[in-house]
Amino acid sequence: MELSISHYVYGLFTLLIIITMMMRKGVVLPSLLGTFLIAWLYKGSIVEGFKAIFQANLVAARELFSIFLIITFMLALLNSLRDLGADKHMIKPIQKIMINGHISFFVLVIATYIISLFFWPTPAVPLICALLVPAAIRVGLPAITAAVAIAIAGQGMALSSDYIVQVAPSLSAASAGVHTTAVAEQAFILSLITGAVAVCLAYLFARNKIRNANNPINLEDLASMQTSQDAPIESNKEIQTKWSKVFAVFVPLALAAVVIYMIYEKLHSGRMSGFEGGDGAAFIGGVSVILLLLSTLALRKEKALDYITTHITDGFVFAFKAMGPVIPIAGFFFLGSSNFADAILGIGEDAPAFLFDLVQSTQSYLPENQWLVAFSILIIGMITGLDGSGFSGLPLTGALSASLPSNGVDVATLAAIGQMGSIWTGGGALVAWSSLVAIAGFCGISVMELVRKNFIPVIVGLVVATTMAVWVL
Repeated sequence: MELSISHYVYGLFTLLIIITMMMRKGVVLPSLLGTFLIAWLYKGSIVEGFKAIFQANLVAARELFSIFLIITFMLALLNSLRDLGADKHMIKPIQKIMINGHISFFVLVIATYIISLFFWPTPAVPLICALLVPAAIRVGLPAITAAVAIAIAGQGMALSSDYIVQVAPSLSAASAGVHTTAVAEQAFILSLITGAVAVCLAYLFARNKIRNANNPINLEDLASMQTSQDAPIESNKEIQTKWSKVFAVFVPLALAAVVIYMIYEKLHSGRMSGFEGGDGAAFIGGVSVILLLLSTLALRKEKALDYITTHITDGFVFAFKAMGPVIPIAGFFFLGSSNFADAILGIGEDAPAFLFDLVQSTQSYLPENQWLVAFSILIIGMITGLDGSGFSGLPLTGALSASLPSNGVDVATLAAIGQMGSIWTGGGALVAWSSLVAIAGFCGISVMELVRKNFIPVIVGLVVATTMAVWVL
């Protein structure tokens, strides 16, 4: 296979992006510049280079916009429930079973995991930290241990699989050229293995520091917490109380019914039930919109016409802030795949596959060992997660998973391994410049101390999960 100068430039910018991530800097600039230069060199026209920048971002946006929509609708629903006061009622039953620090640790893990699966950790963390963590501290759970439980369960275990919303599997699968469901199922299993190991180790390391309910240090931890206070809602308090209790029951039941129905369809119809990937996200998104409409109408009445717009707008703002930088990065890595390069470069058949060609050209020098390939993908994923996002590296790990020789490990499993490395690192478990700052802030602890507490349990969990992926899956 003969490589062109464009291939070498693509490889150079790929390395540059990885190094930039390791330096904890943004990678949007090298992604855009790389797209421009590669298209210019390949087409031999600077005008085509300019056009390719726009086309790459357009292709990426078209592929990923469904992800933006589901984030928007889920966050808008959560904001509406917060206005109604239903979010607090949804948590109250859980508070009643926090009878000591040991039980509280696992209650935090389970509650954070379940809520984060549906709403993502970012909107779920303030809810958990403001309502459950004080209850846990009162019965003897140290604030730092509570923060570890939330980070591992939410930012780690729930976000790394993203099994319900399927943002992460969609990103991985798009570049790997496999179905979203295949990556989602493998990632779900690996996230449970990693999470189970990390949770058990974190508890074993902290169990001797869990106090009894009468220890005066509990009050010191409570005093250091920074709990947020929601702005007062201008509405009839009687109406708010009435409907908040209704929706505190109705919304969880509705979302649970959605999941049960999807599971039933999968079991009844086989692997392809009609709710895989985008179809499943569309189902959940549609139900969320109806719940949003009902909850807004219940509280705002005639003002709902304005407030529904506010909730949707806030959801889009959050979605683009969280995922916006992924578009130019995905555009660059989509350029390396022949599936998208034709649309980006404006050519017909025989579109170049820059990344695949580069990897294939080095296959004779690479040991075709499934263990080395799996752990290489894991390490690359962890490196890409150093930017503090967790999502921006998924197009790279997905593309590499489809390119590297694996000797028996399928592409979906390799993509899931890369997803584990990227999101457990950058999603908010191993780097201090991520959403981990929010957890530390709410719990009143040092974010660097939280990173140190997470490090060994998470790393051991990732190693065990990768080993199981090669050995069993």
